[in-house]
Amino acid sequence: MNSEKVVFAFFIVLALTLNFGFVIGEFSNPAHHNAFELFCALVVSLIATVLKFGDRTHIGAVLLATSLVADLQLVIACVVWGVSVYGTGEGLTPDIMADIVSLTSGALVANFASVILLITETAMLRR
Repeated sequence: MNSEKVVFAFFIVLALTLNFGFVIGEFSNPAHHNAFELFCALVVSLIATVLKFGDRTHIGAVLLATSLVADLQLVIACVVWGVSVYGTGEGLTPDIMADIVSLTSGALVANFASVILLITETAMLRR
């Protein structure tokens, strides 16, 4: 078993599951979405992105692209959360929370695509 591949797959799947855990719940209810979980989803997604650098295959490029999309959407969601709580003083209104969950839902789709590509690449490997 290749431990490098295990770590690579671990972070890709963990990024997906953390992102899913944040998105699940009532869409506009801030009580159903944890800021720490969003932060963890972003950090793990960034780690997964770093692990994808260096793969020179076409599928590696697509994996990196999906990861960059997820990172971008998660960063924007974190910025929206931070500005709404600390910048404007408005707090997490249902509208702002809906925007944050919408952004993280887009990141969830990108992470899901990464996992599908990982499974496809694994299925194509021959022993």
